[in-house]
Amino acid sequence: MQLLFLLEQVVNGLVLGGYYLLIALGLSLIFSVGGVVNLAHGAFYALGAYAAVEIAKYLGFAPAVALSPVAVALLGLVFERFLLRRFYAADPILSLLLTFGLALVTEQAIRMIWGAAPLPASMPQGLKGSVTLGDFIFSRYRLLLLAIVAVVLAGIWVLLNRTSFGRVVRAGIQRPDMVAALGIRLAPYLTVIVMLGVGLAALGGAEIITVAFVVVVIGGLGSFWGVVLSALLVGVVRGVTIHFAPAAGEASMYVLMFLVLMFRPRGLLGERIEKFE
Repeated sequence: MQLLFLLEQVVNGLVLGGYYLLIALGLSLIFSVGGVVNLAHGAFYALGAYAAVEIAKYLGFAPAVALSPVAVALLGLVFERFLLRRFYAADPILSLLLTFGLALVTEQAIRMIWGAAPLPASMPQGLKGSVTLGDFIFSRYRLLLLAIVAVVLAGIWVLLNRTSFGRVVRAGIQRPDMVAALGIRLAPYLTVIVMLGVGLAALGGAEIITVAFVVVVIGGLGSFWGVVLSALLVGVVRGVTIHFAPAAGEASMYVLMFLVLMFRPRGLLGERIEKFE
């Protein structure tokens, strides 16, 4: 029974890692192409959650899950076009200050509109309960989350590896000078990447931004599969740690980050990143 319970914690950790992946992958994509550390990423995550609650009041749960990332992605379009684009070639500290300031403004705007108290939200009746597979018992809602993560991950992989858009983005990550020499402007591609990144944050739903940074650092800046591996690893380590020492669950991911950076400063699958010009 002890081993069975431990395996359940591992599976739950994978689900938690998938949740982290939705948030951290967008953060990594924006940094990989634009060289910008988006400290406002957690703000877009929060806006996605509040947008989902509001949409669910009128259209229901499923439309809210589908439409809230789209709404936040459109906000990301405005953010990239009128604010972030000005700082790609500037001192990185300026983009840090910009995104940090935007995070503070968004936090206060959320408090003014929705208040500081948590908003009630409930899942559909069909997602309540559990599914039994042999000796394992899984939440239906968690299984749905895992399925959504798998579909989103597959979609992004196809976009980046099987389309002309993805080829330009990957070339822009590795050799932006060569892309520019071919007469290809990276700015429109980065607009789409920012929209995709903040949309993923909204789909995941500002302490969450801390987890996102931990996942990105462990996986390696600029590495798609590094972030995937890191998110799942952080989720499993946290789940197993909670099984043996519940009080140390939160600290486990920081210990993991320390150990990874000690032996591999670039992260698990980190790549060399050149500054976007």
